[in-house]
Amino acid sequence: MRKVEDIEQQIRELSSAEFVELRNWVLERDWVAWDAQIETDASSGKLDKLVSEARADFDRGKASKL
Repeated sequence: MRKVEDIEQQIRELSSAEFVELRNWVLERDWVAWDAQIETDASSGKLDKLVSEARADFDRGKASKL
């Protein structure tokens, strides 16, 4: 874990502007990974049950379009 501790210390030493830049970079990487996981899950059928339930709720008037 020494590597993570070193990175944490370096982050604490960043200026506010540098921290904002790092945070945005990390968030973007996280969003890309999340999108890829959603795509994988959707392609594999893992989300089919949830989609069916949501459509049924919408058809019963329990949900509305955003």
